[in-house]
Amino acid sequence: MTITNQQVAERAFLQQLYADEYYPDHVLDKGCAILRALCARIEAERPADLAALYVLTGAATEEFNLLEAEFEAAGSEIETVAREEIAEDFWFVASAYGFADADAEELISPREW
Repeated sequence: MTITNQQVAERAFLQQLYADEYYPDHVLDKGCAILRALCARIEAERPADLAALYVLTGAATEEFNLLEAEFEAAGSEIETVAREEIAEDFWFVASAYGFADADAEELISPREW
C-alpha cells in the first residue's frame, strides 16, 4: 500500500541511527519497514481513537522487540539512543495521523528494549 500522508511519506525514519555506524543498516532497514507498515495500517484501518491506535502501535512495537536479536547478532543493541529515536518516530507517526495527544510511552508500551 502506498502511504498517502505526505508528511509521513517524506519522513526519513531512524535517521539519527543510520548516521551512527554502531547500528547496522540492514537491521535499521527492517525497523523502517515496520514503521512504514504501521503507517499503511493506520491509513487502511483508520483508528477512531487512541485505544485503537495503541493496538496498532503495540503490534509494531512487538515487531521491534523481535529485531533486538538481529541487532545483537550484528554487534549492536537497542540501547538509550536507539530507544529514544524509535520512540520519537512512533510519536511522529501518531502526531502525523492526528493523534498529537498520544502518550509516547503508551505507543510503545509492549517494548522489551
